[in-house]
Amino acid sequence: MDAAIETRGLKKHFGTVRAVDGLDLVVGTGEMLGLVGPDGAGKTTTIRMLTGVIAPTAGSATVLGHDLEREVDAIKPRIGYLSQQFSLYGDLSVDENIEFFASIHNVRDFRRRRDELLAFTRLTPFRRRLADRLSGGMKQKLALACTLIHKPELIFLDEPTTGVDPVSRRDFWLILADLLRQDITIVMTTPYLDEAERCTHVGLMYQGRLIRLDEPRRIIEGLHGTLLQIRSAAPHEAYRAVRAEGRWASAHLFGERLHVLAEDPEAATRDLTGLLAAAGIGDVEVQPVPPTLEDVFIELISRADTNHGNGDNHD
Repeated sequence: MDAAIETRGLKKHFGTVRAVDGLDLVVGTGEMLGLVGPDGAGKTTTIRMLTGVIAPTAGSATVLGHDLEREVDAIKPRIGYLSQQFSLYGDLSVDENIEFFASIHNVRDFRRRRDELLAFTRLTPFRRRLADRLSGGMKQKLALACTLIHKPELIFLDEPTTGVDPVSRRDFWLILADLLRQDITIVMTTPYLDEAERCTHVGLMYQGRLIRLDEPRRIIEGLHGTLLQIRSAAPHEAYRAVRAEGRWASAHLFGERLHVLAEDPEAATRDLTGLLAAAGIGDVEVQPVPPTLEDVFIELISRADTNHGNGDNHD
């Protein structure tokens, strides 16, 4: 499969801050890459570099076969970018907003394309409504329609469903699935790990580095050990007691559930049950559960922090 994006040692520094620190990344044509990570991980900076909004500090990249540094003008007409600050014009209607972005991209015969996009995003009944009067989910669908007006081969979406209600999130993902069937390559950032699991590939970013890139299934299968879930009458007290033991550094609290990674699940179940009983915590239930992408990501971040503390990571 041809690469839609390929980066080699891509870096972006803002003074002493290494926002992106040596990114090696390959995105195949027709794939959907989900970049996930905490705030400050470098996700948005990566997208801003790949779209030509900001220049890298070092490294190189090709986008759709063009060199990012020397041929950015050849890249921009072939990509779409829905940023976190994407601005619709509230005093323009849905139709008028799409027309405006068509003019920006020099799409002259835009009306047929606009009708297609309105049907595609299910906005046809609202085409004369002012953008300011749309719901949050409808605004995001309109923003996507504006992003697609010039038929880009590759689109970048920066947290497109943040703050959107669950029903609109579901509709948005149905639209993205349709785009993949049209062989449009998608690179998106998302704070929602359940969304990332729908992508063909997931890139886990932390402190400016890509710490894992693979298919979601393979990332989850790469977690070594058995994940144990602990339910108790006092989950926060149970968490503190388990972490205080020292040997359970992989213990993390998920709402009312405590997850612990164990090499020997039977021995760990006995030890954890005894530990919590000695701490006066009752109604304890320990059982193995299948890991999620969130479990793996938290474990990888913990390891990265440990390496950083040992001097194995960058300053």
